[in-house]
Amino acid sequence: MSDSLPQYEDTLAPYACKPSDSKGRLVPEPETASRSCYQRDRDRVIHSSSFRRLKHKTQVFVYHEGDHFRTRLTHSLEVSQIARSICRSMHLNEDLGEVLALAHDLGHPPFGHIGEIVLNECMQNYEGFDHNAQALRLLTRLESRYASFGGLNLTWETLEGLAKHNGPLVDKEIDPKNPPESLPFGIRDYLPEHDLMLHTYASAEAQIAALADDIAYSSHDLDDGLRAGLFELDELKQIPVVAQLIDEVLLTYPGAARDILIHELVRRLINRMVADVMVESGRRLRELDPQSVDDIRNAGQPVIAFGRNIAAAVLELKAFLHERMYRHYLVNRMGSKAKRVLHDLFELYVSEPECLPTDWNRKVGDADAAETARIVADFIAGMTDRFAFREHAKLFDLSDVSI
Repeated sequence: MSDSLPQYEDTLAPYACKPSDSKGRLVPEPETASRSCYQRDRDRVIHSSSFRRLKHKTQVFVYHEGDHFRTRLTHSLEVSQIARSICRSMHLNEDLGEVLALAHDLGHPPFGHIGEIVLNECMQNYEGFDHNAQALRLLTRLESRYASFGGLNLTWETLEGLAKHNGPLVDKEIDPKNPPESLPFGIRDYLPEHDLMLHTYASAEAQIAALADDIAYSSHDLDDGLRAGLFELDELKQIPVVAQLIDEVLLTYPGAARDILIHELVRRLINRMVADVMVESGRRLRELDPQSVDDIRNAGQPVIAFGRNIAAAVLELKAFLHERMYRHYLVNRMGSKAKRVLHDLFELYVSEPECLPTDWNRKVGDADAAETARIVADFIAGMTDRFAFREHAKLFDLSDVSI
């Protein structure tokens, strides 16, 4: 490890995740001179095929509805920028915050949240489907790039953060060799190999990545909804915090074009939420006075959080977007198509696995019904929106003679 890395660690808070203190990787690897272990994790995620496919996975609008709307890829990059900024300001490990932000949506299937709902329905007799658990499954099993190990062999801290960035998954310490069946598949089947301490909170960096996700999708979905004409600025005034920012923008830039007003509103909203996280988290950290990352894990509550007023505003904004955007008839129509596409593909592949591409059909082999269903779910979850549409057309449109 280069001399510059220990010097970098000296700038971090005592409760930050330091590369020199990492619990390491499931398969030990020698360190490199130029990059810390978390920088290598980030680079492995960026170079993965799963990350590239996020380019054509829906955030809210399907890819062909416009080139200016966000995809899972652009959303992940925006979450990463926010997470890095907060980590840097709080003297936390911004490389770990970045890799968690970049990887947090890797397990999402095509067609946004409706895709996860459909796959979970299809898998209801086979332990279900959970996008967060699928992200862990991708990074530990399904990505196949290295000769020495399966998956990407990421550090314990990165895998821990992915598994429990939203909080502990169990209420007490468990035997990792015999995990409870209530845990999502993908996490439960990995735990016997690598105990991720699911009864504790994750690092402060992971908690920041989780809130950065909230900040990014709340503000940027609002941006996309306004630009798509699903609602207008005046309608957002029912949310007090947003109303205050709208009035500020209109007063500062009277007569500005609508696109400019939207951008000024969104940037102020992000700044307001980030500043609030800094204030509330600083207060919690002063009260806790943690001296190590384990103090963060065992704090009994998140140390990174919104204050009460902004937390309420975020909930109000989510409710508004759910009603006016996510349930808009244009989004519902595409969701209806997506449901049929995914249900059809799942049922066909399970009943006729010989229709799967050769590599995936080979995985089926002598698998039982549950194993076959999981292989099919893995294949479908990795699809982009457009690939799913194309596969459906090839398999169900009898006039389409392409293979």
